[in-house]
Amino acid sequence: MLLIVGRIGRPHGIRGEVTVEVRTDDPEARFAAGSVLRTDPAERPAGAPPVTPHGELFRVPERLTVEATRWHQGRLLVTFEGIYDRNLAEALRDTLLLVDSAELPAPEDPDEFNDHQLIGLVAVTPTGETLGEVARIDHAPASDLLVLRRPGGRTALIPFVKAIVPEVDLPGRRVVVDPPGGLLDL
Repeated sequence: MLLIVGRIGRPHGIRGEVTVEVRTDDPEARFAAGSVLRTDPAERPAGAPPVTPHGELFRVPERLTVEATRWHQGRLLVTFEGIYDRNLAEALRDTLLLVDSAELPAPEDPDEFNDHQLIGLVAVTPTGETLGEVARIDHAPASDLLVLRRPGGRTALIPFVKAIVPEVDLPGRRVVVDPPGGLLDL
């Protein structure tokens, strides 16, 4: 499964550096020098002229290798190998940066999980009643929320805290949810 770790923004300066909207909790590891990231290029609007810096057709490479990174005014700036001018950097704008989930190390803490590990798990009560399926994880300020796709098409937000989610069974592809009264009625 490919996971989005960032999105390339506008160029910074004239030497190919780009801003990156970080979408990972470990940017130092994902954007370390030498890291190879897969790309999902942004679609160009219909009728837009092809990007042709220096008179050559430029296509976003399938993979980009991080050459250098630095933080500037709270933004991550990245230089990729082979992208050394502003025109090429501009051609990368809105490209998504991806990693394969199989390449990520498992969290060291047994009570910590990567989002992709939880998505698709069946949510059940302690008595085994099916509540739905984990559709996504929302990262809220107070706690992470499991977004359950409930039978009938509704959704439910479950705080991902030990008191409400006492068990995550990855091999069994299920998560036990012990919701307080009324939580599923919201």
